[in-house]
Amino acid sequence: MTITASDTDTNGGTGGLQSVDRALHVLELLASWGAAGVSELAAEIGVHKSTAFRLLGALEARELVEQTTERGKYRLAFGLVKLARRVNIQLELTEQARGLTERLSHQLGESINVAVLREHFAVNVVQSRGQASVVSQNWIGQLTPLHATSSGKVLLAHLPEVALSSRLAGPLERYTPRTVTDPEILRRQLEGARADGYASCAEELETALNAVAAPVFAYNGQVAGAISVSGPSFRLAEHLLPQAGAAVRAAAAEVSARLGHVGAN
Repeated sequence: MTITASDTDTNGGTGGLQSVDRALHVLELLASWGAAGVSELAAEIGVHKSTAFRLLGALEARELVEQTTERGKYRLAFGLVKLARRVNIQLELTEQARGLTERLSHQLGESINVAVLREHFAVNVVQSRGQASVVSQNWIGQLTPLHATSSGKVLLAHLPEVALSSRLAGPLERYTPRTVTDPEILRRQLEGARADGYASCAEELETALNAVAAPVFAYNGQVAGAISVSGPSFRLAEHLLPQAGAAVRAAAAEVSARLGHVGAN
């Protein structure tokens, strides 16, 4: 089969993949050249001018490229900077939190995790296991439900209302008899988490597993992630969760300061 220029305009199959590849090639060229016109870009990536124009239109709609004051020229736009900042913040969060989580795990004797938001889940990117921990599970990279984990509740608590409503719109899965599946009850818990500076879960994801988490703020005041402590309920009992919450809140504030955040939340 011969692939023609029209194939690159489809949304699936080989043509769709080629469109993605060519859009990325356009971004690379603009990063190298600074600015370029439609004809120049079309010639360089080997497509018709109309195809290049459509690629640029799609990138412009996502604020990844923009037209310069010189008509017909395009350059990289601020949308790329925003994407880069998000990546940098999460990389820096991982780097800055790692040593502190080790210290906190020794202090509390339980597992410490750092989680970030991924669509409708919290994903753990750092884990330190305390000396008293009997939990062998590795949570790194695992997607965990927002409504049934302490880190997830922290991340939910600091979402804009539109984003929060979207995540609470569908049925909330029950993992244990204590999982909170009523959106209104969960909203009240999130209000408490914002007021207290931490959120807790008591046997909501797994039976006999308790946890408490606090938010880490980036330089711009946005929540970059959450630090949590988790342990078996016979050791990290419910009456100890406020004490553990104060410890993770202090640790999260320290990481927030390292990320350039100023001020109390």
